[in-house]
Amino acid sequence: MTGQFGMVGERYDARGVPVRSETVRVPLEFQLASVVLGGLGRLVFAIAQRPWLWGGAVVGWLLWLTIGTVGLAACVATTGALLVAWWHLRRVSFDHFVRFRARAAMRRVWVYRRQWQPAMVTAGLDVRIGQRQYLPELRRVRSTGSVDRVTVRMLSGQILDDYAEMAERLALSLDAVECRVRTVPPTRRHRREIELWFLVFDPLEEVVPVIDAPAVADFASLPVARREDGGLFGLRLLGSHVLVVGATGSGKGSVLWSLVNVLAPAVRCQLVELWVCDPKGGMEFAAGAPMFHRYSYGDGAAAEPNAYEGGFADFLEDAVAVMRQRQRRLRGITRLHEPTCGDPLVVVLVDELASLTAYVTDREARNRIKAALSLLLSQGRAVGVVVVAALQDPRKEVLPFRDLFPTRIALRLTEPEQVDMTLGEGARRRGAACDRISEALPGVGYVVIDGIAEPVRVRFAYVSDDHITAIAVPDDLTELAASAADRGQPS
Repeated sequence: MTGQFGMVGERYDARGVPVRSETVRVPLEFQLASVVLGGLGRLVFAIAQRPWLWGGAVVGWLLWLTIGTVGLAACVATTGALLVAWWHLRRVSFDHFVRFRARAAMRRVWVYRRQWQPAMVTAGLDVRIGQRQYLPELRRVRSTGSVDRVTVRMLSGQILDDYAEMAERLALSLDAVECRVRTVPPTRRHRREIELWFLVFDPLEEVVPVIDAPAVADFASLPVARREDGGLFGLRLLGSHVLVVGATGSGKGSVLWSLVNVLAPAVRCQLVELWVCDPKGGMEFAAGAPMFHRYSYGDGAAAEPNAYEGGFADFLEDAVAVMRQRQRRLRGITRLHEPTCGDPLVVVLVDELASLTAYVTDREARNRIKAALSLLLSQGRAVGVVVVAALQDPRKEVLPFRDLFPTRIALRLTEPEQVDMTLGEGARRRGAACDRISEALPGVGYVVIDGIAEPVRVRFAYVSDDHITAIAVPDDLTELAASAADRGQPS
């Protein structure tokens, strides 16, 4: 800044005249010595922080003194052979302990450490006080192959939203596909730490094949999708309701059929009952009808196995009756129902929920449906009657009780405002850009769970018609149930 105030850092006398500071001349050799010693000090500090680096050098030197050059070369060759064998036989553990750690160390040095200062300045996350510049501290870098998890200590006065608003700039500055901001558990020493998840390449661009259902279902973590970091995503069904929202062609069928597929062994063992409501006239779920406990597609016909002859209102009111009966039986005994063969988990699966809540022309039937759904969503979780519903339009007038779903999944949406409608206020700012999902990526979406602010990006498995037929054929059901009993699962 110039003008009557002069340059920043100048001093003035009583008359306002700038006072020239005294100049101290430092010999060139002292300046060079300062630079060299400072560089050596930083090098020693960096090596001290990485015991595996100097430890390996010390061990190598000791081995060279003990067994000589030939023996050291033999040790190196043996170690390399063991690493190759480990990579072939135990790929997952090798990646976790060796490849991902080496990748994280290299990217910390060659990407994040080199580009950190310009990235922070470009995003406006640095602070200048006088002539000094302060940057957020780069703490740790961990890698999962496709995602770099960079732990950052924020400057005083900064909050998570400051970084969330600059996520796109950070991704471009640090050569990443996307950047998402996530909280980390606070500690007494590091209360201002956050994690920046940089998506280096997108593993969700490839179709996810059918995920094998576990022999013993864990209803708190059902493997139905793949996360962007390469791991499996476990969907919680016990004690929760699930809402799936997505535009036409976004892959809602992949979500619902992935859930049915992973529940198939539990259905065969009578640990789960699937009550399926298909307002599309049976076009979506008719192929799986043999494995459904109850199945309603609206016209009251009984052509399909287990087809329900009543209307949608009667169907949902029967589920409410089951809920009431369990409440009377479990009152004072337990606060959360545990599925057993004689007392299974009831999963009410509804496709295109708007057809029941907004598009029904019979006012009395529509009111009965809304009343039954409200009761199931507000009281059914504790007694093991859970609702999984899918729809296209998340507006309140279409689904007035969307906030009663603890788990919400948003696939591709048509408008940015629909993201916050579905996942909660601020979800899009935290990285859930559902309106930017390509039409060529059906099944890709973001999952938000109550109590966890950050959305998780996943892609649900594609379940083909042939696979649906295979898991629903009664002969196959009998054979697979016998094999599950041989593995020790209740039948």
